Amino acid sequence: MSDGTAAPDPQPSIVPDGERQEPRTSARNRMHDGQERIHSTWESLPWFLRWAVVWSACLLVVAAGIYLLATVAARLAPLTIALAATLFLAAMLDPLAVRLRRLRLPPALAALLSLFLLLAVIGGAAYLVWTLTADQFSSLSKQLDEGLDRTRDFITGSLPVTPEQLDKWTKQATDGLRRSTPDPVAGARTAAEVAGGVLLIFVLLFFLLKDGRPMWGWVLGRVSDRSRPAFVQAGRNGWHTLSAYTRGTVAIAAIDAIGIGLGLVLLGVPLALPLAVITFLGGFIPIIGATVAGSVAVLVALAAKGPATALFTLLVVIAVQQLEGNLLEPLIMKRQVRLHPVVILVAVTAGTLFGGIPGAFVAVPVTAVVYRVVDTVSTLRQGRDAPS
Repeated sequence: MSDGTAAPDPQPSIVPDGERQEPRTSARNRMHDGQERIHSTWESLPWFLRWAVVWSACLLVVAAGIYLLATVAARLAPLTIALAATLFLAAMLDPLAVRLRRLRLPPALAALLSLFLLLAVIGGAAYLVWTLTADQFSSLSKQLDEGLDRTRDFITGSLPVTPEQLDKWTKQATDGLRRSTPDPVAGARTAAEVAGGVLLIFVLLFFLLKDGRPMWGWVLGRVSDRSRPAFVQAGRNGWHTLSAYTRGTVAIAAIDAIGIGLGLVLLGVPLALPLAVITFLGGFIPIIGATVAGSVAVLVALAAKGPATALFTLLVVIAVQQLEGNLLEPLIMKRQVRLHPVVILVAVTAGTLFGGIPGAFVAVPVTAVVYRVVDTVSTLRQGRDAPS
């Protein structure tokens, strides 16, 4: 029941509404003033300094990403090497597998026959090398002793080196090689890792030859419709670049091996066929590999036949490499996968530092494919952004 008194008014706010909004507004104003000062300071810098800051930041981000990827790849070296070798061999065998599938063979059978052909080529080459060089090992020791004596007489007779100094240097080199020899446990572990890596390569190669295109289709199905054309074109161009590089490198390495091997046979250098195989393998490392393989051939000729034969061997190696670099490589590789020699040297050096000899093998094809993919994406973006 009402007692005639009015209800008390609610307690009025002590802080007016305008004063409640003042701290929030002042904070916004201070933030805006700070942004204005940063913008004015940036605009007051010379243009070249702003350009250097932006490009330095971009290069740092790119370098950090590359270093992170390289570190992960180095930590997972066996898997990285297996994947790289699988892609390399798949690019070489894919045309054969495609032709077999066109003959109405199932994809699994086509992939299996391609693998058997690869194994037959590798096994046949190893058997041929062993058969043709097994007889040379009996006389090789005597030839090496005679060649080393001739080389010793040549060095001490034509250079300011005494026999005692030469013996001391030889002993130091022998001791260094003996210390660098791995212990049996480490050797067994390395052999097991190599065997497991080879088995993984052949398993991955079989599935890539059999299901490579469905795998690529699955990847494209996860890409948005807007980005799918760029992915398709970049993937196609990158794969064509890898295929062209693989076939061209095999052809050039085979020509180098045949040329240098024939020269070694004509000069009577022992172990000419194994040296030709080393030259073939060295051809997969551009510039550096051929130089190292040629140096091995010259050293064997020097030890077995003396300085005169070694000099002729050096001339043969230089002639073959000049023919390859100035005529065969531009003709076979064409402009699709040609890289500047500076880029090749940097890529091989970086691959060697991160992955040793396997890293040197895969550095140049990875660089060529990445360059081709980036160039394709950049060209497509420029065409899409161009005014119609």
